[in-house]
Amino acid sequence: MNSRSENTVCFEAPHDRSPGSTVWGRLRRDRWAMLGLSSVFAFFLLAVGAPLLALDVPIYLKIDDERSFPLLSELFNRLFFESAVDIFFNLLLVASPAYLSIWGIVRFFGKSLIRSRRHLLFSLTALHLGLFALVTPQHFGGHRNPFYRTAAVTDYTRMIETLKGDGHSVQFLFPFFRHSINLSERGRTFRPPSRDHLLGTDQQGLDNLTQIIYGTRTSLTIGVVAVSIYVLIGVVLGALAGFYGGWVDGVISRFIEVMICFPTFFLILTLAAFVENRSIFHVMVIIGLTGWPQVARLVRAEFLKQKALEYARAACALGLSERRIIFRHLLPNALAPVLVTATFGVAAAILIESSLSFLGLGDQTAPSWGRMLNNARETPRVWLVLGPGFPIFLLVCVLNLVGEGLRDALDPKLRK
Repeated sequence: MNSRSENTVCFEAPHDRSPGSTVWGRLRRDRWAMLGLSSVFAFFLLAVGAPLLALDVPIYLKIDDERSFPLLSELFNRLFFESAVDIFFNLLLVASPAYLSIWGIVRFFGKSLIRSRRHLLFSLTALHLGLFALVTPQHFGGHRNPFYRTAAVTDYTRMIETLKGDGHSVQFLFPFFRHSINLSERGRTFRPPSRDHLLGTDQQGLDNLTQIIYGTRTSLTIGVVAVSIYVLIGVVLGALAGFYGGWVDGVISRFIEVMICFPTFFLILTLAAFVENRSIFHVMVIIGLTGWPQVARLVRAEFLKQKALEYARAACALGLSERRIIFRHLLPNALAPVLVTATFGVAAAILIESSLSFLGLGDQTAPSWGRMLNNARETPRVWLVLGPGFPIFLLVCVLNLVGEGLRDALDPKLRK
C-alpha cells in the first residue's frame, strides 16, 4: 500500500496549469513580444485618453464662483464629436473608473462572484457595448433617444477671453494640447513644427499632432472590428466544412477557392466604390467580408485533424450533441492558428484602411492617418508626411511583434 502511494506521488504533476497560463508564461519570456504588447496597450490608452491630451475644451472651468466641467458634457455632444467611434471611446473614458472598481471588487472577493477573469472581461465588454448601443442611436422606434445629445459648439477660448475682458474672474484647466479636432483656421495653415504645434498644421489649419492622436481611435477600431467580423465568418464556415465533410465541405471549399481567386484589395476598392456615403462602419464591414477565406481554411484543416483524435471520438461515442462537440471540444483546440492569424490581420486591416483613406474611399468625418497622408500628397511637406506615416509604421510593427511571439508561444514543437 505504501509503495503504491509512493509511486503515485512520484508520477503526480507538480503544478496543474491551464493551456492559457502556459501560453502566457511562454509569451512573457519573449522580450520582443512583450515590448510589442506593451506598445499596443500604450496605443489603446492613447486612444481612450485622447480628450485629456488634445482638445480645445477646458476640463475645469470656474467663472467667478460658478464651477463647471465642460469637457464631461462635450464628450457626448454629437455636433462636436460626429463619429460614433469617438463616442465609443469617450464612453469608455468616462466609464473606466466604474469598470476598474468592478474588476477590483471581483478580484478581492475571488471566484464567488464570477468564474474567471476571462468571464469578467467578457461581461464588462458586453456591458460597455450595451451602453454604447444605448447612447448611439438618434431615435428608438420613432421616439427621440434622450441619451443622444446635441448642443451648440462653444468656442471656449474666445469665451474665456471675452469674460476676462469684461472683468470676470476666470480659472480654467485645458488638456495638454489645446487644439481643436474639427474647427479649421485659415490663418494658421501649413505652419511648420513649432512650440505651439509640435508637428505643424495642415491645409485646413488643424493641428497634426491632435489629428494623429484621434486617428489612433480609427485605426484600432478598424483593425479589431474588421478582424472580428472575418474571424467569426471564417470560424463558422471552416468548422462546418471540417466537421461535417462530404457535400458541405465541398460547397464551402469551392466558395473559399472562388473568394481567394479575387485580388483582395481590388475587391475592397470595388465594394467601397459602390457605397456613396461611406462611414467607418462601412469600411469595417467591407474588410470583414473579404478577409475570411484564410481563416476558414485554417479552421477547416484543424477540424479535420482534431475530429480524428481520440477525445473527439470519445465525445461522439458518449452521444454528445454535435453543437457541444463543435463548440465545447473541437473549437477551443482549433483556435491557436486563428489567434496568430487574427493578430497579423489587425495590422493588415490598419494598412488597408489607411490605403482606402489615402485613395479617398474612407470615412471623411473621422480623423484618419491615411487621409492625412492623402492631404500631404497634394501639398508635400515633410512634417505632413512623416507625422501620420510614423504611427502607421510603428503600430503595424508592434502588432507583428505580438503576432510572432504568439505564434512561437502556441507552437507545440517549442513547448517545454
